[in-house]
Amino acid sequence: MQAPAHPVLRDIVLVGGGHSHVVVLKRFGMRPEPGVRLTLICRDTHTPYSGMLPGYIAGHYSYDDVHIDLSRLAQFADVRFYRDEAVALDLQNNKVLCKDHPPVAFDKLSINIGSTPQVDAVPGAAEHSIPVKPINRFNERWLALLARIEAHRGPLSIALVGGGAGGVELALAIQYRLQTEFQRLQKEAAQVHLHLFNSAEQILPTHNTRVQQRFTEVLKARGIQLHSGTEVTQVTASQVMTAAGAAHHADEILWVTQAGGADWLRDTGLALDAGGFIKINAFLQSISHEHVFAAGDIASMVGSPREKAGVFAVRQGKPLEKNLRRAAQGRSLEPYHPQRHWLALISTGDRYAVASRGGLEISGGWVWRWKDWIDRRFMNQFSKLPEMDAQQQTLNPALTLDAEEKQQSIAAVAMRCGGCGAKVGSTALSLALQNLQPFDSGDVLVGLHAPDDAAVVKIPVGRAGVYTVDFFRAFIDDPYVFGQIAANHALGDVFAMGAVAQSATAVATVPPGLEVKTSDLVFQMMSGAIKVLNEAECTLVGGHTGEGSELALGFAVNGHIDPAEVMRKAGMQAGQVIVLTKPIGTGTLLAAHARLAAKGRWIDAALASMMVSNRAAADCLRRYGATACTDLTGFGLLGHLVEMTRPSGVDVALDMGALPVLSGAEDTVAAGVMSSLQAANVRLKRSIRNQHEMLKHPRYPLLFDPQTAGGLLASLPADHAAACVTELQSIGYFQSAIIGRVLSKGEAPGSVLLLS
Repeated sequence: MQAPAHPVLRDIVLVGGGHSHVVVLKRFGMRPEPGVRLTLICRDTHTPYSGMLPGYIAGHYSYDDVHIDLSRLAQFADVRFYRDEAVALDLQNNKVLCKDHPPVAFDKLSINIGSTPQVDAVPGAAEHSIPVKPINRFNERWLALLARIEAHRGPLSIALVGGGAGGVELALAIQYRLQTEFQRLQKEAAQVHLHLFNSAEQILPTHNTRVQQRFTEVLKARGIQLHSGTEVTQVTASQVMTAAGAAHHADEILWVTQAGGADWLRDTGLALDAGGFIKINAFLQSISHEHVFAAGDIASMVGSPREKAGVFAVRQGKPLEKNLRRAAQGRSLEPYHPQRHWLALISTGDRYAVASRGGLEISGGWVWRWKDWIDRRFMNQFSKLPEMDAQQQTLNPALTLDAEEKQQSIAAVAMRCGGCGAKVGSTALSLALQNLQPFDSGDVLVGLHAPDDAAVVKIPVGRAGVYTVDFFRAFIDDPYVFGQIAANHALGDVFAMGAVAQSATAVATVPPGLEVKTSDLVFQMMSGAIKVLNEAECTLVGGHTGEGSELALGFAVNGHIDPAEVMRKAGMQAGQVIVLTKPIGTGTLLAAHARLAAKGRWIDAALASMMVSNRAAADCLRRYGATACTDLTGFGLLGHLVEMTRPSGVDVALDMGALPVLSGAEDTVAAGVMSSLQAANVRLKRSIRNQHEMLKHPRYPLLFDPQTAGGLLASLPADHAAACVTELQSIGYFQSAIIGRVLSKGEAPGSVLLLS
């Protein structure tokens, strides 16, 4: 996460990762707007390019060929990326309501979420058909279908409902791929049967008659049965029923008909057309709310209706970026003029395509190669990211501020005070904390409910106090997720000792800025922290927030424990086995993310692992007789093992092949991408007596990889270990594993013996 070079004065929030928004992200990344912060809210980390979807289905492209990595693009553009789904808008208070995040405030909002199939209009379609949109969910079902045909016997019947360009192109791609798979499996390709249902008499209704005739001939030649002028009235698990009373068998039913706007838009107050799409003007603004913009399929331009085609979403990206920038600056907007005719390149499943524009129709293998060149050139814009322009270090004079904002912005960029003068203002803190509800354990005598100079907490009779502290700067651009991980990391020490977390005091640094922006940032971050603390039944009792160059958060956590039940690092016993509850690799992956060298799905998996609490794992390990335990953090696996073996007076044998590793971590260390702390951790390699034979092992560097909110490392009786790991996996620690065994001192030729 890059430190801001200037205070944030305006927030632009982008909802959805559609074609228009990826262009906006790229252009803002190339030329940042000082004082303007962008936030992207999108459920999916990898957003598909619709123009290449048929080629992906046909098997001509890989998953990564046809998907734009939003995580990597957002990192390049220094845009906050919230992996979430918008479910409502509060346009009175300018906030986006999300499924899993606190409300996200904005000054300008842009919506580019695509369209939603209207499956509810036909009985059974919602339950028994596969909507092609959203494409990511369709992909899951498509991959499942490909996996099922391995064991499928006999004919396979696929029905597609919708005879537009999308339905026709998809039908041909599916047939090509399934017949190829059948041949690979030494099955009769002729057993693949496709039916295309079209309520209109003509397929591809927005294209000229020559294109319509060409594809009618292609469908016939390929043996795809076209049901023109046929309205589907009902769908069951295995049948498509029509208005004429006919019933057609289908093993899979795909829905590719005209889609509409998302249901949640109906309650926003935005002006919508009959299809539920946002009505916009020539400036790509909502006609009812000028601070809201929309583009792509979700938008309907008043006076200039156009087909829902990816070409328009791509073309709208540049004017949308210009107008969002100008709107944030308070400048007049520029109109967008969509072209009257556009080029459509429609593939036929194999490496052949038809070009359609106005009354033009051209086809051939060279057209497919032309389309392939165009599509790859578009995708290369987002995979081969250039060096960014140097960010300006002063506020953009074009930003139009009111008097109060001007006063605050002057204070924000002026020389900052030190000492207590660097504290975040009480008003900003009050705004941030007033809606947080800490867990009430009953043990807190003085806390946030009655603030004083310090918190006062009772320690239960017969228990001993447990105290720890952790603090680090933000490494991810989502403050809500960062807050969760920071709290998890701090709680890890308490859980590792088998203690109960009782109270926590927060300390944070926040970059200077407008009061409303600072309070919102603190609110987002502390909302994530409170979520984790409350789930751990740990009460937030107070804290301190000061200004700093970077966002950072830590906690002093207090707990209590029965003195006779403390799990310490020094409790390893020969004959025991070693269990690790979470995969390793966060250090190299976060370093790769900062260098744009990690795939978004790798970072998603790493974040998901870091957000898993160690509380339940600690309880499980203790019940199965663990005698030594620690949480895996900055010293890496080897460093924490050495902390356990030395005071325990034992050696350890590790099974490198059994180490649970986060997806992508082996790729990034193989590419030489390491955490900045790796070099310090590598000094412990002297503990490995057989290191020379292990240097070439692909997982060797991961022994030194520093972990954030890592799992628990414990030793327990060998006869309990398998049952313990089974239970750990059943309660959410899916990659828990036995990674080695404890040996008597001297039994192995060194303090740590690695087994490949």
